[in-house]
Amino acid sequence: MAKTILIVDDSASLRQVVKIALMDAGYDVIEAGNGQEGLQKLDGRKIHLIVSDVNMPVMDGITFLKNVKQHASYKFTPVIMLTTETSDEKKKAGQQAGAKAWVVKPFQPPILLSAISKLILP
Repeated sequence: MAKTILIVDDSASLRQVVKIALMDAGYDVIEAGNGQEGLQKLDGRKIHLIVSDVNMPVMDGITFLKNVKQHASYKFTPVIMLTTETSDEKKKAGQQAGAKAWVVKPFQPPILLSAISKLILP
């Protein structure tokens, strides 16, 4: 059975690029346009990994991440932050909130896929 990845990003074009790379690698993909939408997608189904932007309207990625970690079913779901943010302060906030990896945009799909494969158990 394919592993499911949730992509949370306010850029539809970026979600599309990530989705194509993930689907080509054999993953199922769920999309959300911001953190609040992302939380609505956490409805009990198994999600193996989350890729989230940091800067989004409605609910940013760090707040979203903190909310995910409060969810009993998703507390241990690995989260990769995919963002234009490079400041150590933001990275630290992401790490403290529970992010497992930090990938800077523009990204190379093989780098993202490599990070994902290390975080998703077979």
